[in-house]
Amino acid sequence: MFRPFQSFLSRMLTASLAALAISETGLAQVFDFSAEDGAALNTAIEAGAYGTVTSIVILHEGEIAHEGYFNGAEASTLHNTRSVTKTLTAYAVGAAIADGHLSLETRIASLFEDYADEIATDPRKSEITVEDLLTMSSILECDDWNPMSRGNEERMYIVEDWTGFFWSLPVRGYPSWATPPGEAAYGRAFSYCTAGVQLLGETVERAVGEDFISWSEERIFSPLGIDRLDWPLNGNGDPHMGGGLGLESRALARLGEVQRLGGETILPRSWTEASITPRAQIPNTPGFEYGYLWWLMPYEVAGERYWAAAMNGNGGNRVMVLADFGLTVVFTNTDYNTQGMHENAARFFAEQVVARIGE
Repeated sequence: MFRPFQSFLSRMLTASLAALAISETGLAQVFDFSAEDGAALNTAIEAGAYGTVTSIVILHEGEIAHEGYFNGAEASTLHNTRSVTKTLTAYAVGAAIADGHLSLETRIASLFEDYADEIATDPRKSEITVEDLLTMSSILECDDWNPMSRGNEERMYIVEDWTGFFWSLPVRGYPSWATPPGEAAYGRAFSYCTAGVQLLGETVERAVGEDFISWSEERIFSPLGIDRLDWPLNGNGDPHMGGGLGLESRALARLGEVQRLGGETILPRSWTEASITPRAQIPNTPGFEYGYLWWLMPYEVAGERYWAAAMNGNGGNRVMVLADFGLTVVFTNTDYNTQGMHENAARFFAEQVVARIGE
Protein backbone atom coordinates (compact mmCIF):
# COMPACT_ATOMS: atom_id res chain seq x y z
CA MET A 1 0.00 0.00 0.00
CA PHE A 2 1.20 3.47 -0.89
CA ARG A 3 2.47 5.61 1.97
CA PRO A 4 3.12 9.08 0.60
CA PHE A 5 5.48 11.41 1.92
CA GLN A 6 -9.88 28.28 -15.94
CA SER A 7 -13.18 31.36 -19.59
CA PHE A 8 -14.60 28.66 -17.33
CA LEU A 9 -13.72 30.60 -14.19
CA SER A 10 -17.18 31.69 -13.15
CA ARG A 11 -18.52 28.16 -13.44
CA MET A 12 -15.61 26.75 -11.49
CA LEU A 13 -16.38 29.04 -8.61
CA THR A 14 -20.08 28.39 -8.31
CA ALA A 15 -19.27 26.04 -5.45
CA SER A 16 -18.97 28.98 -3.08
CA LEU A 17 -18.74 29.14 0.68
CA ALA A 18 -22.33 27.99 0.98
CA ALA A 19 -21.82 24.98 -1.24
CA LEU A 20 -18.76 23.88 0.70
CA ALA A 21 -20.19 24.48 4.15
CA ILE A 22 -21.50 22.05 6.73
CA SER A 23 -23.44 23.68 9.48
CA GLU A 24 -23.28 21.18 12.34
CA THR A 25 -21.47 22.39 15.44
CA GLY A 26 -19.06 20.66 17.76
CA LEU A 27 -17.55 18.39 15.12
CA ALA A 28 -14.31 16.68 15.96
CA GLN A 29 -11.48 17.16 13.50
CA VAL A 30 -11.71 13.64 12.11
CA PHE A 31 -12.42 12.18 8.70
CA ASP A 32 -14.29 8.95 8.25
CA PHE A 33 -14.59 7.13 4.94
CA SER A 34 -15.87 3.57 5.23
CA ALA A 35 -15.75 0.76 2.70
CA GLU A 36 -19.47 1.31 2.19
CA ASP A 37 -18.82 4.99 1.50
CA GLY A 38 -16.21 4.01 -1.05
CA ALA A 39 -18.53 1.59 -2.81
CA ALA A 40 -21.27 4.21 -2.96
CA LEU A 41 -18.83 6.78 -4.35
CA ASN A 42 -17.62 4.38 -7.02
CA THR A 43 -21.20 3.68 -8.05
CA ALA A 44 -21.94 7.40 -8.29
CA ILE A 45 -18.84 8.03 -10.39
CA GLU A 46 -19.63 5.14 -12.71
CA ALA A 47 -23.09 6.64 -13.17
CA GLY A 48 -21.50 9.94 -14.25
CA ALA A 49 -22.44 11.95 -11.16
CA TYR A 50 -19.21 13.96 -11.34
CA GLY A 51 -18.48 13.87 -15.06
CA THR A 52 -15.88 11.70 -16.76
CA VAL A 53 -13.80 10.96 -13.70
CA THR A 54 -10.68 8.89 -14.31
CA SER A 55 -9.29 8.61 -10.79
CA ILE A 56 -9.84 9.44 -7.15
CA VAL A 57 -7.23 9.23 -4.40
CA ILE A 58 -8.12 10.40 -0.90
CA LEU A 59 -5.34 10.47 1.70
CA HIS A 60 -5.99 11.09 5.38
CA GLU A 61 -2.86 11.65 7.46
CA GLY A 62 -0.85 10.03 4.69
CA GLU A 63 -2.94 6.84 4.54
CA ILE A 64 -5.19 5.91 1.64
CA ALA A 65 -8.82 6.36 2.68
CA HIS A 66 -10.09 5.64 -0.82
CA GLU A 67 -8.66 5.02 -4.27
CA GLY A 68 -10.48 4.30 -7.49
CA TYR A 69 -9.92 4.31 -11.26
CA PHE A 70 -12.63 4.77 -13.87
CA ASN A 71 -13.40 5.18 -17.56
CA GLY A 72 -10.48 3.10 -18.76
CA ALA A 73 -7.86 4.50 -16.38
CA GLU A 74 -5.74 2.45 -14.01
CA ALA A 75 -3.07 3.07 -11.40
CA SER A 76 -0.35 3.34 -14.07
CA THR A 77 -2.24 5.87 -16.22
CA LEU A 78 -0.39 9.14 -16.75
CA HIS A 79 -3.13 11.75 -16.39
CA ASN A 80 -3.00 15.00 -18.33
CA THR A 81 -4.15 17.31 -15.55
CA ARG A 82 -3.53 20.48 -17.54
CA SER A 83 -2.77 23.49 -15.33
CA VAL A 84 -2.06 21.40 -12.25
CA THR A 85 1.41 21.58 -13.84
CA LYS A 86 1.61 25.27 -12.96
CA THR A 87 1.78 24.54 -9.24
CA LEU A 88 4.54 22.00 -9.87
CA THR A 89 6.50 24.69 -11.71
CA ALA A 90 6.11 26.74 -8.53
CA TYR A 91 7.71 23.83 -6.65
CA ALA A 92 10.68 24.13 -9.00
CA VAL A 93 10.88 27.87 -8.33
CA GLY A 94 10.81 27.24 -4.59
CA ALA A 95 13.60 24.70 -4.90
CA ALA A 96 15.70 27.05 -7.03
CA ILE A 97 15.24 29.80 -4.44
CA ALA A 98 16.11 27.42 -1.59
CA ASP A 99 19.27 26.40 -3.46
CA GLY A 100 20.32 30.02 -3.92
CA HIS A 101 19.79 30.29 -7.68
CA LEU A 102 16.94 32.81 -7.57
CA SER A 103 15.00 35.10 -5.26
CA LEU A 104 11.47 36.44 -5.37
CA GLU A 105 12.93 39.82 -6.29
CA THR A 106 15.04 38.55 -9.19
CA ARG A 107 14.32 40.63 -12.28
CA ILE A 108 13.92 37.94 -14.85
CA ALA A 109 14.98 40.07 -17.81
CA SER A 110 18.54 39.80 -16.50
CA LEU A 111 18.50 36.13 -17.51
CA PHE A 112 17.18 36.77 -21.03
CA GLU A 113 19.83 38.92 -22.70
CA ASP A 114 19.15 37.07 -25.95
CA TYR A 115 15.73 38.77 -25.96
CA ALA A 116 17.08 42.24 -25.29
CA ASP A 117 15.37 43.72 -28.36
CA GLU A 118 11.91 42.54 -27.29
CA ILE A 119 12.49 43.63 -23.70
CA ALA A 120 13.73 47.04 -24.82
CA THR A 121 10.36 47.90 -26.40
CA ASP A 122 9.25 49.07 -22.94
CA PRO A 123 11.69 49.66 -20.06
CA ARG A 124 9.08 48.44 -17.58
CA LYS A 125 9.52 44.91 -18.89
CA SER A 126 12.94 44.81 -17.27
CA GLU A 127 11.30 45.27 -13.87
CA ILE A 128 9.20 42.07 -13.97
CA THR A 129 10.16 39.83 -11.05
CA VAL A 130 9.89 36.16 -10.19
CA GLU A 131 7.14 37.02 -7.70
CA ASP A 132 5.15 38.84 -10.39
CA LEU A 133 4.94 35.64 -12.41
CA LEU A 134 4.24 33.43 -9.39
CA THR A 135 1.19 35.57 -8.60
CA MET A 136 -0.14 36.00 -12.16
CA SER A 137 0.32 39.74 -11.86
CA SER A 138 3.02 40.87 -14.26
CA ILE A 139 2.55 44.14 -16.14
CA LEU A 140 2.16 42.43 -19.53
CA GLU A 141 -1.17 42.06 -21.33
CA CYS A 142 -1.71 38.35 -20.95
CA ASP A 143 -5.08 36.86 -20.06
CA ASP A 144 -6.08 33.30 -20.92
CA TRP A 145 -9.67 34.02 -19.89
CA ASN A 146 -10.02 36.76 -22.49
CA PRO A 147 -10.04 35.41 -26.06
CA MET A 148 -9.12 38.90 -27.31
CA SER A 149 -5.98 39.09 -25.19
CA ARG A 150 -2.68 39.34 -27.05
CA GLY A 151 -1.21 36.94 -24.50
CA ASN A 152 -3.96 34.31 -24.58
CA GLU A 153 -2.37 30.87 -24.40
CA GLU A 154 -4.05 29.69 -27.61
CA ARG A 155 -2.05 32.32 -29.49
CA MET A 156 1.15 31.06 -27.89
CA TYR A 157 0.60 27.43 -28.83
CA ILE A 158 0.62 28.16 -32.56
CA VAL A 159 4.03 29.86 -32.57
CA GLU A 160 7.41 28.20 -32.26
CA ASP A 161 9.17 30.53 -29.82
CA TRP A 162 7.14 30.77 -26.61
CA THR A 163 9.82 32.83 -24.90
CA GLY A 164 9.74 35.43 -27.63
CA PHE A 165 5.95 35.35 -27.49
CA PHE A 166 6.01 36.46 -23.85
CA TRP A 167 8.61 39.19 -24.21
CA SER A 168 6.86 40.61 -27.28
CA LEU A 169 3.62 41.26 -25.39
CA PRO A 170 2.56 44.87 -24.78
CA VAL A 171 2.09 46.36 -21.34
CA ARG A 172 -1.41 46.00 -19.95
CA GLY A 173 -3.59 49.09 -19.78
CA TYR A 174 -6.23 50.01 -17.19
CA PRO A 175 -9.19 51.99 -18.53
CA SER A 176 -11.40 53.77 -16.03
CA TRP A 177 -13.64 50.73 -15.55
CA ALA A 178 -10.74 48.40 -14.67
CA THR A 179 -8.99 48.08 -11.32
CA PRO A 180 -5.30 49.02 -11.47
CA PRO A 181 -2.78 47.25 -9.21
CA GLY A 182 -2.59 50.14 -6.77
CA GLU A 183 -6.29 49.75 -5.99
CA ALA A 184 -6.43 45.94 -6.04
CA ALA A 185 -6.18 43.66 -3.03
CA TYR A 186 -2.55 43.01 -2.06
CA GLY A 187 -1.47 45.61 -4.62
CA ARG A 188 -1.58 43.12 -7.49
CA ALA A 189 -3.90 42.91 -10.50
CA PHE A 190 -4.45 39.21 -11.20
CA SER A 191 -4.54 38.01 -14.81
CA TYR A 192 -4.34 34.29 -15.57
CA CYS A 193 -1.35 33.90 -17.88
CA THR A 194 0.07 30.55 -18.97
CA ALA A 195 2.80 32.28 -20.99
CA GLY A 196 4.12 33.83 -17.78
CA VAL A 197 4.35 30.45 -16.07
CA GLN A 198 6.12 29.04 -19.10
CA LEU A 199 8.66 31.84 -18.85
CA LEU A 200 8.97 31.23 -15.12
CA GLY A 201 10.00 27.65 -15.82
CA GLU A 202 12.57 28.84 -18.33
CA THR A 203 13.80 31.33 -15.74
CA VAL A 204 14.51 28.39 -13.43
CA GLU A 205 16.26 26.56 -16.26
CA ARG A 206 18.55 29.49 -16.98
CA ALA A 207 19.22 30.21 -13.31
CA VAL A 208 20.25 26.64 -12.43
CA GLY A 209 22.17 26.11 -15.67
CA GLU A 210 20.47 22.81 -16.56
CA ASP A 211 17.54 21.84 -18.74
CA PHE A 212 14.29 22.02 -16.83
CA ILE A 213 13.23 18.40 -17.29
CA SER A 214 16.49 16.88 -16.05
CA TRP A 215 16.88 19.29 -13.16
CA SER A 216 13.28 19.11 -11.94
CA GLU A 217 13.19 15.34 -12.15
CA GLU A 218 16.36 15.11 -10.06
CA ARG A 219 15.45 17.89 -7.62
CA ILE A 220 11.66 17.51 -7.27
CA PHE A 221 10.33 14.22 -8.58
CA SER A 222 12.99 11.56 -7.95
CA PRO A 223 13.28 12.30 -4.20
CA LEU A 224 9.55 11.51 -3.99
CA GLY A 225 9.93 8.25 -5.87
CA ILE A 226 8.27 9.64 -9.00
CA ASP A 227 9.99 8.35 -12.12
CA ARG A 228 7.19 8.21 -14.71
CA LEU A 229 6.40 11.59 -16.26
CA ASP A 230 5.12 12.61 -19.67
CA TRP A 231 6.22 16.14 -20.58
CA PRO A 232 4.48 17.79 -23.56
CA LEU A 233 6.92 19.67 -25.79
CA ASN A 234 6.50 22.82 -27.86
CA GLY A 235 7.71 23.42 -31.40
CA ASN A 236 11.24 24.11 -30.17
CA GLY A 237 11.32 20.88 -28.19
CA ASP A 238 11.02 22.71 -24.87
CA PRO A 239 8.74 21.32 -22.14
CA HIS A 240 5.38 22.90 -21.49
CA MET A 241 5.82 24.11 -17.92
CA GLY A 242 2.37 25.68 -17.69
CA GLY A 243 0.23 22.64 -18.40
CA GLY A 244 -0.17 19.08 -19.58
CA LEU A 245 2.40 17.14 -17.55
CA GLY A 246 1.29 13.51 -17.36
CA LEU A 247 1.52 11.90 -13.92
CA GLU A 248 0.08 8.91 -12.10
CA SER A 249 -2.59 9.68 -9.53
CA ARG A 250 -0.45 8.43 -6.65
CA ALA A 251 2.36 10.68 -7.83
CA LEU A 252 -0.03 13.62 -7.73
CA ALA A 253 -0.96 12.60 -4.20
CA ARG A 254 2.69 12.55 -3.16
CA LEU A 255 3.16 16.01 -4.59
CA GLY A 256 0.13 17.24 -2.68
CA GLU A 257 1.52 15.72 0.50
CA VAL A 258 4.63 17.88 0.12
CA GLN A 259 2.45 20.92 0.74
CA ARG A 260 0.39 19.29 3.50
CA LEU A 261 3.51 18.26 5.41
CA GLY A 262 5.13 21.66 5.05
CA GLY A 263 7.82 20.65 2.57
CA GLU A 264 10.28 18.61 4.62
CA THR A 265 11.39 16.36 1.76
CA ILE A 266 12.08 18.74 -1.12
CA LEU A 267 11.10 22.26 -0.03
CA PRO A 268 11.62 24.31 3.13
CA ARG A 269 8.60 24.94 5.33
CA SER A 270 9.07 28.67 4.85
CA TRP A 271 8.38 28.20 1.14
CA THR A 272 5.30 26.02 1.51
CA GLU A 273 3.85 28.49 4.01
CA ALA A 274 4.60 31.45 1.75
CA SER A 275 3.09 29.63 -1.23
CA ILE A 276 -0.39 29.47 0.28
CA THR A 277 -0.40 32.96 1.74
CA PRO A 278 -2.88 35.08 -0.26
CA ARG A 279 -1.00 37.28 -2.74
CA ALA A 280 -3.71 38.29 -5.21
CA GLN A 281 -7.48 38.30 -5.40
CA ILE A 282 -9.08 36.60 -8.36
CA PRO A 283 -11.44 39.08 -10.05
CA ASN A 284 -15.21 38.51 -10.00
CA THR A 285 -14.79 35.55 -7.65
CA PRO A 286 -15.60 36.58 -4.07
CA GLY A 287 -13.74 34.52 -1.49
CA PHE A 288 -11.17 32.94 -3.82
CA GLU A 289 -7.56 34.08 -3.65
CA TYR A 290 -4.22 33.14 -5.15
CA GLY A 291 -0.82 32.35 -3.69
CA TYR A 292 2.32 31.30 -5.54
CA LEU A 293 0.54 29.41 -8.35
CA TRP A 294 -1.78 27.87 -5.74
CA TRP A 295 -5.53 28.44 -5.74
CA LEU A 296 -6.86 29.24 -2.27
CA MET A 297 -10.48 28.10 -1.91
CA PRO A 298 -12.54 28.64 1.24
CA TYR A 299 -14.73 26.09 2.94
CA GLU A 300 -16.43 25.79 6.33
CA VAL A 301 -16.52 23.14 9.02
CA ALA A 302 -18.64 23.65 12.14
CA GLY A 303 -19.01 27.34 11.36
CA GLU A 304 -15.25 27.89 11.08
CA ARG A 305 -13.70 29.05 7.84
CA TYR A 306 -10.67 27.22 6.42
CA TRP A 307 -8.62 27.38 3.24
CA ALA A 308 -8.10 24.52 0.83
CA ALA A 309 -4.96 24.88 -1.27
CA ALA A 310 -5.55 23.59 -4.78
CA MET A 311 -3.60 22.68 -7.85
CA ASN A 312 -6.25 23.33 -10.46
CA GLY A 313 -6.57 22.36 -14.10
CA ASN A 314 -8.90 22.32 -17.10
CA GLY A 315 -11.39 19.47 -17.07
CA GLY A 316 -11.96 19.89 -13.35
CA ASN A 317 -8.64 18.25 -12.50
CA ARG A 318 -7.54 19.06 -8.97
CA VAL A 319 -5.17 18.19 -6.19
CA MET A 320 -6.69 19.61 -3.01
CA VAL A 321 -4.82 19.98 0.27
CA LEU A 322 -6.92 20.49 3.40
CA ALA A 323 -4.02 20.66 5.83
CA ASP A 324 -6.18 21.51 8.85
CA PHE A 325 -7.76 18.09 8.58
CA GLY A 326 -4.82 16.07 7.27
CA LEU A 327 -6.34 15.57 3.83
CA THR A 328 -4.84 15.41 0.35
CA VAL A 329 -7.27 14.59 -2.45
CA VAL A 330 -6.63 13.85 -6.13
CA PHE A 331 -9.49 14.19 -8.63
CA THR A 332 -8.74 13.60 -12.32
CA ASN A 333 -11.23 14.08 -15.11
CA THR A 334 -11.16 14.30 -18.91
CA ASP A 335 -14.06 16.73 -19.41
CA TYR A 336 -11.76 19.34 -20.94
CA ASN A 337 -13.32 22.62 -22.06
CA THR A 338 -16.84 21.52 -21.17
CA GLN A 339 -19.58 23.30 -19.31
CA GLY A 340 -19.85 22.13 -15.72
CA MET A 341 -16.39 20.60 -15.48
CA HIS A 342 -15.37 22.71 -12.49
CA GLU A 343 -18.76 22.45 -10.81
CA ASN A 344 -18.39 18.68 -10.92
CA ALA A 345 -15.05 18.88 -9.12
CA ALA A 346 -16.44 21.34 -6.59
CA ARG A 347 -19.47 19.16 -5.87
CA PHE A 348 -17.24 16.14 -5.41
CA PHE A 349 -15.19 17.92 -2.76
CA ALA A 350 -18.26 19.32 -1.05
CA GLU A 351 -20.21 16.06 -0.99
CA GLN A 352 -17.50 13.44 -0.67
CA VAL A 353 -14.72 15.16 1.27
CA VAL A 354 -15.80 18.24 3.21
CA ALA A 355 -19.12 16.70 4.24
CA ARG A 356 -17.28 13.78 5.86
CA ILE A 357 -15.06 15.88 8.09
CA GLY A 358 -16.21 15.38 11.65
CA GLU A 359 -18.28 12.27 11.00
